[in-house]
Amino acid sequence: MLNSVRKNRLIVLGLALLVGTAVLGAPAAAADWEPKEPPLSTPWTYQVGPGNALPEYPRPQLQRPRWQNLNGVWEYAGRSVTAAPSIQEYGERILVPYPPESGLSGIQRHDDTMWYRKVFEVPGDWRGDQRVLLHFGAVDQIATVWVNQQQVATHSGGYTEFSADITRALRSSGSQELTVRVEDRNDINTFPVGKQRNKPGGIFYTGSSGIWQTVWMEPVAPARVDKLDITPDLTGFTVTPRVSGVRDQTAEVVVSEPGGKEVARATGTPGQPLRVPVPAPHLWTPDDPYLYDLSVRLVGRHGQRGDEVRSYGGLRTISTVADADGRPRIALNGKITFLHGPLDQGFWPDGIYTAPTDEALRFDLEKTKALGFNFVRKHVKVEPARWYYWTDKLGLLVWQDMPSLPMNFDGPPGPGPDPVPEAKAHFEDELTAMVDQLRSVTSIVGWVPFNEGWGEYDTARIAEKVKAQDPTRMVNANSGINCCLSRPDVGAGDIYDDHTYVGPGRPEVKDDRVIVDGEYGGLGLVLEGHLWPGPPGAYEMTDSQERLTQRYVEVSRDLEEVVRGNGLSGAIYTQTTDLENEVNGFYTYDRRVTKPTLSVVAERNRAVIAAGSQ
Repeated sequence: MLNSVRKNRLIVLGLALLVGTAVLGAPAAAADWEPKEPPLSTPWTYQVGPGNALPEYPRPQLQRPRWQNLNGVWEYAGRSVTAAPSIQEYGERILVPYPPESGLSGIQRHDDTMWYRKVFEVPGDWRGDQRVLLHFGAVDQIATVWVNQQQVATHSGGYTEFSADITRALRSSGSQELTVRVEDRNDINTFPVGKQRNKPGGIFYTGSSGIWQTVWMEPVAPARVDKLDITPDLTGFTVTPRVSGVRDQTAEVVVSEPGGKEVARATGTPGQPLRVPVPAPHLWTPDDPYLYDLSVRLVGRHGQRGDEVRSYGGLRTISTVADADGRPRIALNGKITFLHGPLDQGFWPDGIYTAPTDEALRFDLEKTKALGFNFVRKHVKVEPARWYYWTDKLGLLVWQDMPSLPMNFDGPPGPGPDPVPEAKAHFEDELTAMVDQLRSVTSIVGWVPFNEGWGEYDTARIAEKVKAQDPTRMVNANSGINCCLSRPDVGAGDIYDDHTYVGPGRPEVKDDRVIVDGEYGGLGLVLEGHLWPGPPGAYEMTDSQERLTQRYVEVSRDLEEVVRGNGLSGAIYTQTTDLENEVNGFYTYDRRVTKPTLSVVAERNRAVIAAGSQ
């Protein structure tokens, strides 16, 4: 297979060479890059090459027509010291944005210090009074960026985006040089890492360092919209355009139907919330994920148009209401709605943290819908913006976890010591940045600061901090409060979350918080030919696809009884796919086989949702 793969890639490489690249020192020629064979391939592994490394527009909720993707082949040097390498020392080629640990990167190893170099040109029509912004979707963990040997940005934390205005660093014409240094010691450092580990095994997995989301640039006006904060309700949107360089301009927000018909418009002061009522509002639900188009433009005193961006949003609310028995329940758009879905960890055998293609990113979510679910818990990872676009578009409610700090799991169960002050500072900085970055995503209805007590501290304060930053969503202070490293329950947040394997758990209402099974299931099946190296494991192993399906039905029927009897508001099954040595997914890790019978599972999941909804 590998020979045919290389033959197909020769076509892509040849096309890239025909396009050509401006030379500044040693060029990162596409022909010098070779992929490494991953332990498992997916249906998309061999579609990836220098000419199509995640080419899609990376920021769906703030779009401009002109942009340039900088993904592709970069020069690479992995070093044990932070001193800049000479051009001659960039002896390897890496395919950005796949992390160095991945086969798709062409490196397939971890380096504590990584140097990236890219030679590029700025399109001629970007000149004049335009500013040029350089954007990074995510770089893990500590990044320093230079353009033409001038430092333009530093950023700490591996999960959130950052940008730099590189206009002053650009040469007037010709080739430009972009250099990025990244330092990442994974779980040895004091940054959030989620489930990444230097020594993976069991429920912890291969780490992803360096650049792992799209790198791109765009021209913008000096007076511009930097970000849109979009808050929906059942009658319209509140849009806050965050701006730079604006003088004597107003902001105009236009809401349109998907076909282009304008339905509402409002104007106001840039930087201030603009309320846009929508007549005859069409609400967003998982069964009907209706999205309005939004455009925001800056307008001068005499009507001249300035910067304009396009976006979208859905009308929905999330809240708590009492059911007929007086129990608190989760309500979508004022109606009791049971949240049922899988634990989604977002790992790939070929790209590790980075899905090989946008089609692959969408695949997992489409399959979640096909399984009859209406919900997904994004587990201790922050995804690229396009993942959230697909949850909005396809109709899946989302709980967004904060990636956890590294912890020592070798001791006995029970609360661990507080993280060191530096780790707390990194955690809270990135938690705040994550909520701010994702606050306009329609499908996100809950934030989860802690999981099973990993790195837990000041639980009530952290939950209150998140709620104050975003009062429109629910806060699940600690998912799995009954287990593992969790501290005693202090009643924080909106949700009491039970983890029981195989379960389902049977929490009972004890106060005004809703109750959920935040993790249960974990039924396993080994399918030869679809396994990651190492001993496979699960919370309960089955011996055939038929038996796996039967056990899922049995556990699901038990869950339905808990929903009816206890007033459960949500349940999260472990998990979407197998993941490295865990074999408890609905799909194999390579996404090639559905393990239980899909139609049977979907029927059960819809029955549970119906039992818990009104």
